[in-house]
Amino acid sequence: MVGMLAASVACSPERNMDRTTVGARDGRDTSASTGSSPGPSSPDTTVDGSRKVTVLFFGTSLTAGYGLDPAVAFPNLIARKAADAGAPIVALNAGLSGETSAGALRRIDWTLRKPVDVIVIETGGNDALRALDADSLKTNLRRIVARIRAVQPGARILLAVMEAPPNLGARYTSSFRRAYEEVAVEERLTLVPFLLDGVAGRAEFNQADGVHPNEKGERVVADNVWRVLEPVVREVYSNRAKG
Repeated sequence: MVGMLAASVACSPERNMDRTTVGARDGRDTSASTGSSPGPSSPDTTVDGSRKVTVLFFGTSLTAGYGLDPAVAFPNLIARKAADAGAPIVALNAGLSGETSAGALRRIDWTLRKPVDVIVIETGGNDALRALDADSLKTNLRRIVARIRAVQPGARILLAVMEAPPNLGARYTSSFRRAYEEVAVEERLTLVPFLLDGVAGRAEFNQADGVHPNEKGERVVADNVWRVLEPVVREVYSNRAKG
């Protein structure tokens, strides 16, 4: 599923996720916008006055919504889906274009300055495009989780799977995928299956670079993540109600 996309990306560095972020159509840099909220002006409380569940989306250009209006990046689309489903959230978009898992580790403490209830980690895609060691990815993921738990021990953590280019060989792609699975088991994380499932390699769901989802693709990604995130959000609300 990721084959056609990943092969072309790996052979064309000018068309990968490692470019400087210019996320919005008007050229504004929208990377690492940790203070953003879903939609133009979304309050932090529900209609009954209780605090909304706050979800931090921590990732790369895929999270930032590279090349699109930030309003249609998948974290904002999820915020709308959550509201429609009666489980409203405050979505904080901390996507940074070109970042590897090592960069994510360096940035995580700064990103955790605001208390959150749930964190969705999306990193590693740029590691794969650079053919970085899968064991290093696994180590960085563990350390990111450790930093989150040290700073915000009550936050629920979801880990999104990324795939490696098939032209790097079956051994590498397998070890890369296992890094996510093993960290999720060892650290008791909720695993989000391949983020770009149903999007990668399909021209109708991607921008001209063949890498970043277009608006249609963002809707598919939002569905992929919300399918796993929704029960976690509802559990947070349920636990609050129990006191």
